[in-house]
Amino acid sequence: MTASPDGLVMAELTNVVKEFDLRHTRSIKEYIVWWATGRRGQLSDNFNALDDVSFTITQGESVALLGFNGSGKSTTLKLVSGVMLPDSGSVRVRGRIAGLIEVGAGMHPDLTGRENVYLNGAILGLSEQQVDERFDSIVAFSGIEKFIDTEVKFYSSGMYMRLAFAVAVHTDPDLFLVDEVLAVGDEPFQRKCIAKMKELRAAGQTLMVVSHDLELIKDICERGIVLEHGRVVHDAPIVEAVDFLRSSMSD
Repeated sequence: MTASPDGLVMAELTNVVKEFDLRHTRSIKEYIVWWATGRRGQLSDNFNALDDVSFTITQGESVALLGFNGSGKSTTLKLVSGVMLPDSGSVRVRGRIAGLIEVGAGMHPDLTGRENVYLNGAILGLSEQQVDERFDSIVAFSGIEKFIDTEVKFYSSGMYMRLAFAVAVHTDPDLFLVDEVLAVGDEPFQRKCIAKMKELRAAGQTLMVVSHDLELIKDICERGIVLEHGRVVHDAPIVEAVDFLRSSMSD
């Protein structure tokens, strides 16, 4: 990737298509009929999660992916993070990527919180020495000091999220991804996370955020990309993008 007229390109999606098979629950009788008739028809349907999606995000942008449930927001983040691959088209990213795509992702349930800090740090590209240097700050930010040597399978979803977010923001990511998981934590920790994301934005790091909280989105992000049925239908400054989404709610 090269620099665009607006700055260094951090993420670029070009004509991206992603399909999923939706398998339906069938009764034994329906399955026998399907088999007896020569297996005519399908036991699953194709669902286009993303359909010819293209956009570019440059360094320092804070971008919200907006849309209703099933519009393709989370799928887009998973493609950018590398968790999924597109069926066609291309996804190109630059630099270190970190963030929260789903609660508990990257955590090994049989390891302690301490061990998971080192595991996640290594996955995100930090050396053991770098994790050592940041460990106390990570644990303090998470607020789960008393449980850091407990196996994470005994953690609540909120504790999972606290630790995962704390590790991610201390890796100095070039591109930080957040998908709805802030809804899991308590309000004081949510405020701490929001303040940290604003700090990352002020430091020139790039953010991609998914949330149904439109007021929160307006507070964090500067640009909004609206998805509908897997297609980009609007791309504008955040206030305009939120207004566009809200107007579509009343249609």
